[in-house]
Amino acid sequence: MPEPAHHGSANRKKENMDIENITAIPDANGYRCGFVAIVGRPNVGKSTLMNHLIGQKISITSKKAQTTRHKVTGIYTDDTAQFVFVDTPGFQTDHRNALNDRLNLNVTEAISGVDVVVFVIEAMRFTEADRTVMKQLPKHTLVVLVVNKIDKDKAKDKLALDAFIAGVRSEFDFADAEVVSAKHGLRIANLLEKLKPYLPESIPMYPEDMVTDKSSRFLAMEIVREKLFRYLGEELPYAMNVEVEQFKEENGMYHIYIAVLVDKENQKPIVIGKGGEKLKKISTEARLDMEKLFDIKVFLKVWVKVKSGWADDIRFLQELGL
Repeated sequence: MPEPAHHGSANRKKENMDIENITAIPDANGYRCGFVAIVGRPNVGKSTLMNHLIGQKISITSKKAQTTRHKVTGIYTDDTAQFVFVDTPGFQTDHRNALNDRLNLNVTEAISGVDVVVFVIEAMRFTEADRTVMKQLPKHTLVVLVVNKIDKDKAKDKLALDAFIAGVRSEFDFADAEVVSAKHGLRIANLLEKLKPYLPESIPMYPEDMVTDKSSRFLAMEIVREKLFRYLGEELPYAMNVEVEQFKEENGMYHIYIAVLVDKENQKPIVIGKGGEKLKKISTEARLDMEKLFDIKVFLKVWVKVKSGWADDIRFLQELGL
């Protein structure tokens, strides 16, 4: 049986509700609801931004580029609007292989069919990688420029920041612009208010307590990936991913079995660490995060498995949902 989409720990009993049978308000009556894609080059803070926009951590963050490999949908609902955010992988120009081709396809698919696109850049830094992403932006969908990391020292000069934003806006016909610090949660409410008029009038698509359409299985996998990124740092093998081999609920507890996939045998010790200490720490912290998110006790087993060439195996990438 597939795991339900996650609704937040306070409402676990509602996880199995049938979305199609929800009695929503019969008339939009000024209410707005729509899809917002969040795009940008790797490491500009897209996942951190989405976590703050919805008020809960569902997308993994790391200082290492390319932590987000799946489109993650986060949902924020208030009395006047429902925002359905799509967090995308950073558009890749390096490490060309089947994996990154698939990630880039995820980006272009995510920005098609949404109501508004949020293009995230870093304050006072606009690179050729940013321009590469900008070339992928749709011409017939509204795009809002979001300048992140305004807490940085070099962004605190308002005149310089205004000039920087004006320069970027001169290169694309943005519908609007906003400045934020996703890390510190600054001006997040302002961004929501700025995005709201661009959503169509519509009744909400999801229950008001639902924060993501992703399953508990998916969220467990993402939590383990985040710990791998955080604790392995520069040692992290580029061709690495995780897959959930088993996920079941028994006796009021989640039993979760996750394999870490590496490309070569000599990469296993990097993940496991001396005496297994590194993998043990990763597993323990991941389990604690899962218990906090799912509001249930978790038994977690994590091990490392070699699968050579998986990053270039199209069929295997499809099995992973990439």
